[in-house]
Amino acid sequence: MSRKQLFYLTSDTLTAYDWRQGAFGPGQVFPASAAGLDAFAAWLQDPSEQRQRVPAYLLTDLIEEDFQRQLLPHVRGKAGRALLARRLGQLYRDTPYRGSNLLGREETGRRDDQLLFFALTNPALLQPWTDVLDQLSIPVAGIYSTSLLSIALVKKLALPHEHLLLVTQQSGGLRQSYYEQGELRFSRQTPAIALDGVAVNIALETEKTRQFLTSTRMLARGDVLHTVILAPTAQIAKLAQICENGIEVAYHFIDLQTASERVGLKTAPLLADALLLSLLGKRPPASHYPPGTLARHRHVQRTRTALYGASIALGTLAVIWSAVNLLGGLQDGSETTRLRQETASYQERYRQLMSGMPPAPAKTQTMKTAVTVERMLSSQAPEPGRLLAILSAALDGAPQVRLNQLHWNAGPPPARTTSGAQAAPQGQAAPAIASTLAGIPAAPAQALRLEADVDMPRNDYRSALAAITAFAQDLARQPRLRVEIEEAPLDLRPGVSLSGKSTAPAPDGHARFTVLLVWQP
Repeated sequence: MSRKQLFYLTSDTLTAYDWRQGAFGPGQVFPASAAGLDAFAAWLQDPSEQRQRVPAYLLTDLIEEDFQRQLLPHVRGKAGRALLARRLGQLYRDTPYRGSNLLGREETGRRDDQLLFFALTNPALLQPWTDVLDQLSIPVAGIYSTSLLSIALVKKLALPHEHLLLVTQQSGGLRQSYYEQGELRFSRQTPAIALDGVAVNIALETEKTRQFLTSTRMLARGDVLHTVILAPTAQIAKLAQICENGIEVAYHFIDLQTASERVGLKTAPLLADALLLSLLGKRPPASHYPPGTLARHRHVQRTRTALYGASIALGTLAVIWSAVNLLGGLQDGSETTRLRQETASYQERYRQLMSGMPPAPAKTQTMKTAVTVERMLSSQAPEPGRLLAILSAALDGAPQVRLNQLHWNAGPPPARTTSGAQAAPQGQAAPAIASTLAGIPAAPAQALRLEADVDMPRNDYRSALAAITAFAQDLARQPRLRVEIEEAPLDLRPGVSLSGKSTAPAPDGHARFTVLLVWQP
């Protein structure tokens, strides 16, 4: 368990305890005086203890504590919180130490909420001590009431009575707390009149409490008030003689040794203070009263702790990440060394195998280049098959066109000659083919020049021109194919004169034309 500072405050003194490893050490008592406040401040500033970093829990045991049970309309949300705050302000306007607990709802009518309002009505008893804690920046985790904290004590003791009055002797006096079905309804503190260490006024104060509960209708007439008294084993016999059972009161005694065992204390105390402080140290509930400005030191401490924790987590992750990377680097280095050794072994085996073989006619790199060139030629070398297939499909759609000559070549189309072909001069060999025309490194363009005749019924040049145009347009639909009519049956250029006789007979004939096809694979 984490370290805590437990402060037990009464009207006259403040007792400070150090809670460590599930147990608290001897208490340091400071009187409610100027000297006591100075001694308390000096105790908090002990450099060897570093108490400015330890959360503090202030447990109050004051006679100036009020409890009221009231009904409020059942309202939830923001309106309900505003209604509750307004009623608290009306009941306890002179103290900031106030709170409420929801007890349940009425079973009849409009089923209003049953609320227990409580407050420390004299804040001046706390102010000198809280001022010291605020000045020294002590992180106060909460301000608690012994009456409200005794609810946990009742659960630990497993007291099943429907109407229960728990009587404990504490540093502030006799504390009598009334519980109905396990819920706190009322609590009061009275001075203890001790004789030989035994509070002889327990029976009298119990009767006063019973009469008050009956008059306020918290206890119906005829209901038996089961009064449980916590006391040391040596005092139980004397208390049993003082406290006699009546018609409406039944007394039960629990020795502090048994109560300490149920709470988890190793040694039995003389007062019930240690039982409540032990419950507060082991499992502190939410603050009963608002700490006010004291809470900011606790918030700062929690923020600082969260930042430290986040820094530690990030540092741990960074160390783990670095370690993983380091291990990965070491593994990669060993793997690289292994691969280098394998490469050297394979190279040595290759040299041994090659040394026993006859000398090769060509180097390996030359053979690799030859294979690469052969693959390029087989896949990218130009050939007229694709162009001829396109032309054949176009001729099937134009029966009036008859093919005469074809001139195919790789690369850009050659200049057209009068004979329609190009030949190398006599006595000279054909020029060498460039690598780009052979398909290295990419497939070259291909040109196909065709000479054809078109039928002209009755020498109708208009129909011949229309057939040639349709034939060229059909070819031009092929992707990456450029079509150009180089020579038409009728020269329509503006600088050429036309001649002929319209009265001459018009027999059927045919006209020659030339078309150039350029295809880029």
